[in-house]
Amino acid sequence: MRTHHLPPARHIVSSRYASYPHSAAGRAFELFIVPALILAALFLLLRASGIFPQPISMSEVSVPMLAFASGLTVLRLVIAYFLALICAVPLALIATHSPLAQKFLLPLFDILQSLPALAFFPVLVVFFLGLGLMNGATIFILFIAMLWNLVFALIGGIGLIPRDIIYAADVFGVRGFDYLRRVVIPAIIPQGIVGSILALAQGWNIIIVAEVIRTYLPASSPVPNLFGLGSLLVSATAAGQAGLFLAALGAVVLIIAVVNFFVWQKLLKYAQRFRFE
Repeated sequence: MRTHHLPPARHIVSSRYASYPHSAAGRAFELFIVPALILAALFLLLRASGIFPQPISMSEVSVPMLAFASGLTVLRLVIAYFLALICAVPLALIATHSPLAQKFLLPLFDILQSLPALAFFPVLVVFFLGLGLMNGATIFILFIAMLWNLVFALIGGIGLIPRDIIYAADVFGVRGFDYLRRVVIPAIIPQGIVGSILALAQGWNIIIVAEVIRTYLPASSPVPNLFGLGSLLVSATAAGQAGLFLAALGAVVLIIAVVNFFVWQKLLKYAQRFRFE
């Protein structure tokens, strides 16, 4: 397999500025203080906005309910992410295989990325409803939302492989799967991690509406919304349950902060060894 040079493009994601604090104070600020400040600001905003007519009360919130909802939402996001990653790698490899592939596939991918994923959600809901797989509709729309962030990040990673590395691999006969294992996969790790962060961020944006399946079905349909943090946020807003809304939102902020601290920080640090300087 030969990898050709890609021209600079907006799709290439730079990991130069994707760093996390390493001091104890910086870590505490990231993991505890920032989420607390976000929740405090949201609390004050809700109190002042009058969105919820009832006083803010936590009586309708239970820890097991929030834990179960968090688990279901995270599971859907993780399944969609790995499905998107499995599809993104071959798509990126095909798109960078030759100048002709780049010429035709990059504009096509750009168009597909620009299509609003939620525009197809009603059709997907009806399709998966016929199969009795309501979780499938949510996971598929999350998959579509995440896919192109990963594809363009991986394409950018392949495009950053220095020409000297490509020529050296050709001289020493490193081709096929060996070239993929020794050159391409290490090259796409830094960009792939940054793309993964963006993909999951997009997934969190979509989950709020993707779990509200009932909205996309006829009024006579008996199918309820999928249970999760996204549907809790929507239903709590509709019912004026400010305590439940804040608890669900707090769970989202906490999960994102923990994943950023314990997963992405470690992976970004690990990926530094694969960067071409």
